Amino acid sequence: MRSLSVRRAGITAAAAALVLLATACGGSSDDGGKGGDDTTAQADKTASAPAAATPLSAAELEKAALTQADVTSGKVITEVPAGDNLTPDKVTSPVTACTPLALLQAGTYPGTPAGTAKRSWVSDGKKAPAGAGPEESADAAMDRTKTVETLASYPGGGAEQVMKDLKTAVQKCASGFSYVAAGTKTTVLKVVTTAAPQGADEALAVTSTVAADGVDAPMKSVVVRKGATVVFFPTVNIASVVTGKDFTFPAGIVDAQVKKLK
Repeated sequence: MRSLSVRRAGITAAAAALVLLATACGGSSDDGGKGGDDTTAQADKTASAPAAATPLSAAELEKAALTQADVTSGKVITEVPAGDNLTPDKVTSPVTACTPLALLQAGTYPGTPAGTAKRSWVSDGKKAPAGAGPEESADAAMDRTKTVETLASYPGGGAEQVMKDLKTAVQKCASGFSYVAAGTKTTVLKVVTTAAPQGADEALAVTSTVAADGVDAPMKSVVVRKGATVVFFPTVNIASVVTGKDFTFPAGIVDAQVKKLK
């Protein structure tokens, strides 16, 4: 069993992971063929394509974002501190294809959305059992889950492109990658998809295994799209960062957020 000093070091590492909780919006377009028939076919395809959803403004996203009244447990923080509010330019990855995942894990947003809003959520603290020793008490204190939520709304089909880029990144970077966020390097050992939540137009759930102070720690992220809005939920558990043990993703906050989106 680890000593308290090692656990305290783990808490420091966990705090860093909480700060560096990130989907760069790439994209490409194909040129249509030349000639009368091809041009007409392309025009017909464009005319029949569904109109892109109208993006929400920052003010509209603020109204749609989670509040304390929307959740049944934990604490919603509406005034997110600077450490949880990284901008995309603070996140880099040496492998371009993995940048969407790097941005997801760092807790920021991709591209140039029409508006954004930010929240964070922290689970309720757990009490140590009666008569617990120092280590058990430390374990209970660390067993808290935190999510940094970003809502971003995109014009012109940008939200669909964000989801496409993320799914591509999961495939190409499944065996691991690294990134630097706010000057701190993170090494991801592997990435796997898990069961995605229901209720949105699109959804993606991934679990990343992150190298943290000699421990292979799980980090879980969910991304949902509703119309032109994409919501990112990168999530860590402090105890899991220290021990490497699995934790349960707080699905209730995703369900509550999806219900509020139009």
